Amino acid sequence: MRYSPAGIAILDFVLKHDSMQLEAGQMRQVDLEIKAVAAGQLTTELSQALLEQQYRFTGFLARRTRNSNSTVFHVTAFESTN
Repeated sequence: MRYSPAGIAILDFVLKHDSMQLEAGQMRQVDLEIKAVAAGQLTTELSQALLEQQYRFTGFLARRTRNSNSTVFHVTAFESTN
């Protein structure tokens, strides 16, 4: 965990997704890792989340920095799917 210049807690982490998805009538194995970030009170909740559980994340995609071409997922909410 780190803190912004304004004192807001920031948590950088990686989300991993594995599933089978139907595409063009065929099943496809999907696996993905994406950099994610959360801010504020959500950082406390995420830091206490169990790594072995599955979660559903809500948020938005944005550039990592204003001049970057890399993408980061900004988490605004999450819930356990178990």
